[in-house]
Amino acid sequence: MDKLSEVLGKNKVNTSIVERKLYSYDATPIPVERSIPSAVVFPENQEDVQKLVEICYQEDIPIFPRGAGSGLTGGAVPTTEKGVVVSFEKMKKFSVDVDNATATVEPGVITHDFQQYVEKLGLFYPPDPSSFRYSTIGGNIAENAGGPRCLKYGVTREYVLGITAVIKEGKVLKTGNPVIKDVAGYDITKFFVGSEGTLGLITSATLKLIPKPRARATALVLFDRLEDVGKAVTRIMTSGVFPSALEFMDADAIRAVEDHKPVGLPKDVSALLLIELDGSPQSVKEDLDLVEGLLKQMGLRVKVAEDEASAEKLWMARKNLGPALANLKTGKINEDIVFPRIYLSEAIPKLRDVARKYDLLMVIFGHIGDGNLHVNLLYDKKNRDEEERAERAVDEIFHLALSYKGSITGEHGVGLTKRKFLKWQLGDVGVEVMRDIKSVFDPKNLFNPGKLFTED
Repeated sequence: MDKLSEVLGKNKVNTSIVERKLYSYDATPIPVERSIPSAVVFPENQEDVQKLVEICYQEDIPIFPRGAGSGLTGGAVPTTEKGVVVSFEKMKKFSVDVDNATATVEPGVITHDFQQYVEKLGLFYPPDPSSFRYSTIGGNIAENAGGPRCLKYGVTREYVLGITAVIKEGKVLKTGNPVIKDVAGYDITKFFVGSEGTLGLITSATLKLIPKPRARATALVLFDRLEDVGKAVTRIMTSGVFPSALEFMDADAIRAVEDHKPVGLPKDVSALLLIELDGSPQSVKEDLDLVEGLLKQMGLRVKVAEDEASAEKLWMARKNLGPALANLKTGKINEDIVFPRIYLSEAIPKLRDVARKYDLLMVIFGHIGDGNLHVNLLYDKKNRDEEERAERAVDEIFHLALSYKGSITGEHGVGLTKRKFLKWQLGDVGVEVMRDIKSVFDPKNLFNPGKLFTED
C-alpha cells in the first residue's frame, strides 16, 4: 500500500476502513462472500492503471475492478483477504467523432450522460440497462449489458469496436479500430466484453454510434389471461413490424410498482406488455396502426401513449420495478434467465409451478421480445426455512431454462452467485477453454479472482 501511495499519490489510494467497507459491496440483493479490501484506488488515467497493475503483479495483490457497483451477481465484490478495489469513477472523459459516428470513452462515463450527449448530435447509443442513469460504460462492457432496446438493436457487444486494456504485468493491449469492418485475426475485443473484469482493466473503448431514430411511440397492452402473452408476441414478431422493445410484467409486478410509485396501471389484469416502436414518423405511425389492429383482433385492450411524457411515465414504471419489489418481502433473488422465444408460453406456467412447489412469492417481468425473463423469488430474511426454499427453487429455475436450450443469464452475468451453474450450461470443456483464455491474459489469477469460475 505504501508503494501504491508513493507511485500514484496518496490522494488516489484510500485506506480508510469506512471507504474500504463501503466499496466491498455492490447491488447484489442476496448475501455473498466478501472481504474488506486493503485499499480503494482511484486511477485518473491509463498511466495510473498501468502503474497499479505493475505493482500488484509484482506483489501478487488481487485487483477488483468496479464501475458504479450496480451489478446484481457480486461481480465487483472483493473476495480475498488482501486486494485492492479499483474504482474508475474519476475516469470520465469521452470524445465523439460525428463524421465517423464513433466515440472514444473512458470506463467511468455514466451511460445516461453519454447517451444524452450523443443524441443532441443526432446520434444514438442504444444499450439501455435499467441502471443506465448511474451505471458506467466500463461496467456495461464488463457485463455485456442489455436492456429493453436490445431486442432490435442488440446488446453492448454490438457497439464495442475496440478497447484499450491493461493486462498482466502492466502491459497495454489495444484491440480494434474505429471501423465497422475489421477481420484481422482473433476478435480479442469480444473476449473483454462480458469478461466481468477477469482478463484485465479496460481504460478506454471505441464505441459505434448509429443515427438517432426520428420518432418513437409506446403502447400498453393489457391481458386477462397470461397464456395470451406469448401468442401476442408471436403475432407482433411475424407481422413484419420490428419493435425496439417488448417488455412484460405479470400481475404481481404490476401491483408492486403501483403500490410503490403509481402511474395508473390497472391492478385487475393478469399481465401487460409495453411495446416501443421507433423509426421515421411515417413508419412509426403505420407500424403502430398495424400492431394495434392485430392485437385488438385478439380481443386485447391496447392503449397508446399520447405524448413523450406519457410514454416516459410508463417506462419509469418498468424501470422502478426493482425497488418496488423490496416493499413486498425483505429478501429477493433476482435471476435473469433466457428462453428461446417460442417456448415462453410453455415456460412461464412451469416457472409458476416451481413457485407453488416451494410455496414462494414469484414475480416475473422482463424483455419478453428476446426471451430474457427476470424471475424474482421473494422471501422473508428472518425465515431461514423460506430462504432455503428459495435457494432450492433457483436450481430448478436454471434447470428449466437450460432444458429449453436457454441460458442462465442474459444480462446480469455470472459473478459470484451463478458460478456453479456455468458448468451446467457450458460443460467441462467449455469451462476449461474459458480458464485457458483467462490464463493467457492473467496467469497469476489476480484480475477479479473468484468470479465466473468455482475453485475446483
